[in-house]
Amino acid sequence: MARKIRIPIKSPREMDAMRVAGSIASTILQALAKEVSPGRTTGEIDKYAAEMMVEHECKSAFLGYRGFPGVTCISVNEEVVHGIGGARVIQPGDIVKIDVGVVKNGFIGDNATTVAAGDIPDEIKRLLAVTEQSLYEAISHARAGKRLADLCGAVEEFVEPQGFTIVREFVGHGVGRRLHEEPQIPNYRPSGKTPILAPGMTLAIEPMVNAGVPSVRILDDGWTVITEDRKPSSHFEHTVLVTEGDPEILTSRPREALPEMFGLPAW
Repeated sequence: MARKIRIPIKSPREMDAMRVAGSIASTILQALAKEVSPGRTTGEIDKYAAEMMVEHECKSAFLGYRGFPGVTCISVNEEVVHGIGGARVIQPGDIVKIDVGVVKNGFIGDNATTVAAGDIPDEIKRLLAVTEQSLYEAISHARAGKRLADLCGAVEEFVEPQGFTIVREFVGHGVGRRLHEEPQIPNYRPSGKTPILAPGMTLAIEPMVNAGVPSVRILDDGWTVITEDRKPSSHFEHTVLVTEGDPEILTSRPREALPEMFGLPAW
């Protein structure tokens, strides 16, 4: 018998709390993205995140979670997700993934972006643009009455024709009072019957897209996920509220890449 999935529905008061947490998470992420430049260490960026969280009177949703040692997740080039800030020096041409989750008044905002340290090849620019656009393709399906499978499938169906691959081992998730709530949100169309989305659901949608093969492995630190072929990977994430109408992006921020630059349809 299939496991029954119970997706938390937020009350109006809880939705407002999620809006606050999402806004702070977005503000911090945008500030950290501006710190990405050659010569900086990933540890310096993580330290700045900790300082900003004190300023905004919130705490990291990641630090100590199942033993994770960082305030944020900072992953460079072939590192997909869950990188740990430290002594690694950012080099010209690196792409840096920053994932920020904060807890404010008991609720979590979770978001991520990928930024370039200086100039990068056009094909890597296209990787970032495709990944970010696939996030918005998925968000367009975060509507009451839609099946979760349609949201998930939108990522894969947009990415694969562009020549890139989807990471299947790591997925998005519901988010609210806990960092990981139901449902799991893979970036490919799951088999079988999936839940119908309803107003009040809050979803952390996060495409992880590789330039090469889709397979990944975890380093000896027990956290950092890298691509099997060591080719670059890109990661974007928003926390999204399902409403009676259009999806509400709780971690809204300006777009990193303009899809029309690469001949991609814009959402």
